[in-house]
Amino acid sequence: MTHVLSIAALCLLDDAGRLLLVRKRGTALFMQPGGKLEPGESAAAAAVRELEEELGLAVPAARLRLLGRWYGPAANEPDTFIDAAVFLGPLEGTPVPAAEIEEIGWLDLAAAGSRTDLAPLLTEFVVPALGALPPPEVTAWQAPR
Repeated sequence: MTHVLSIAALCLLDDAGRLLLVRKRGTALFMQPGGKLEPGESAAAAAVRELEEELGLAVPAARLRLLGRWYGPAANEPDTFIDAAVFLGPLEGTPVPAAEIEEIGWLDLAAAGSRTDLAPLLTEFVVPALGALPPPEVTAWQAPR
């Protein structure tokens, strides 16, 4: 039986334009920070909550911008699809792995095609969506130097 999970994910860029990625404990694929919505929770509220739980970062929901929605296979759960709301948000502070996060990584968007350790949401939606943004818009979301 196929399950569908509603999730929220965040795109946070450092001052070099690299995308912040996480790898959850016991998994092999990197993805954006985020996770499942709680009952009655909005996608933006879930993104804010997950960012705090996973990386100790606080970003108000009002500072998030919806990059888009995507439906596709879940990275780490068999017979499962995700309905993902993906947001751009400011990177303010230093991410520290917590909760189920085993490892933090950074993705140079231009090198994404050479990586085999990225979640489908990332390769099929996020990287192309970020690449389609005008450069000044991407720069506006980068962490300050």
